Amino acid sequence: MATHVMGSLVAFLVALLVGGLAIYISASIVVGADDYGHAVITALLGAIGWALTAWIPLVGLVVALVVWIGVINWRYPGGWGNAALIGLVAWLAALVILYVLNVVLELGIAAFGVPT
Repeated sequence: MATHVMGSLVAFLVALLVGGLAIYISASIVVGADDYGHAVITALLGAIGWALTAWIPLVGLVVALVVWIGVINWRYPGGWGNAALIGLVAWLAALVILYVLNVVLELGIAAFGVPT
């Protein structure tokens, strides 16, 4: 049981760091932000918002996406348009990061919401 909990914790931390890196890359491109710690906290808050809303029947994924973009909008300047663009670029950056980790380095790492 303790091994399972530790494995889940490590998986969560790796996914959080990948998500934070993706948001960091995206926010630096879109709005010139340069703070990895800020991006990791944004990824954490976005993940919490997603988890609290994605379960809602019929509309959960749409609500979760709006909440996730809303967190980005709250944490970065530029309004909803920039927040949506940061989210899109972050998702693409996460795809590239996970490709490198899984295909090139063969680590077998996944992140929720990003296909591997």
